[in-house]
Amino acid sequence: MKLALLQMTAGIDPDANAAVLVDAIERAAAAGAAMLFTPEMSGLIDRDRERAAGSIAAESDDRVLRAVRDAAGRAGIWVHLGSLAVRRDDGRLANRGYVIDDSGDVRATYDKLHLFDVTLPSGESWRESASYAPGERACVVATPAGMLGPSICYDLRFADLFRAISDAGATILSVPAAFTVPTGQAHWHVLLRARAIEAGAFVVAAAQTGIHEDGRTTYGHSLVIDPWGKVLLDMGDTAGLGYVEIDPAQVDTVRARVPVLDHRRAIPPVERIA
Repeated sequence: MKLALLQMTAGIDPDANAAVLVDAIERAAAAGAAMLFTPEMSGLIDRDRERAAGSIAAESDDRVLRAVRDAAGRAGIWVHLGSLAVRRDDGRLANRGYVIDDSGDVRATYDKLHLFDVTLPSGESWRESASYAPGERACVVATPAGMLGPSICYDLRFADLFRAISDAGATILSVPAAFTVPTGQAHWHVLLRARAIEAGAFVVAAAQTGIHEDGRTTYGHSLVIDPWGKVLLDMGDTAGLGYVEIDPAQVDTVRARVPVLDHRRAIPPVERIA
């Protein structure tokens, strides 16, 4: 099973980002990939909220989503569009990922559950909740690569989400991201490998990279990790397409060797002892 990952440096122009995505879809399909994975915020990265507001539309009117769906249908390839900023009916924004099949139909959507509200030691401050509403559900969806459990970026730090989606049948976990450089250097590889090992599942993490038009810098290092925790692909910090071959049957092999899912138990109440 051949998978493709797009590592990109998205900017403030949705049409320019859409062109990058469409080109990646066409090239991934031509290379024989069954599925393409793209990063968080593939359609727009712009920390200027006033300027960005003019580029964010309702899902039904989002031209990046429309371009990706059309390209996937033409090329005959599945795409996990890591996420887009879309406007909800209540006026708030959602950080929403899409699983799109090889006919261009949307098979599943996922809104980021955990919002990134932090101040880093470097002085960087992020308040995602100032603009975005958190998601209200997790999901798993059948794809050519297996039962896919989507997440988005900061979700990576919350192991209970990955426990829930692997309990629900996920065999491949997708973590599209736009990680900051300080947090990426410290935590990206170790957390992704931990999620793979805990679930006995593949992890696919397509990432933003480099210096963006709005001034932020992202970490890159798009990864694919096998169920044993081995890194199969690390794309470093260069934008472009990466490819990897996976064997979905490896999930059953690893889970038979270390049957952690069978051994999971409900955690009893914690006794606090002074």
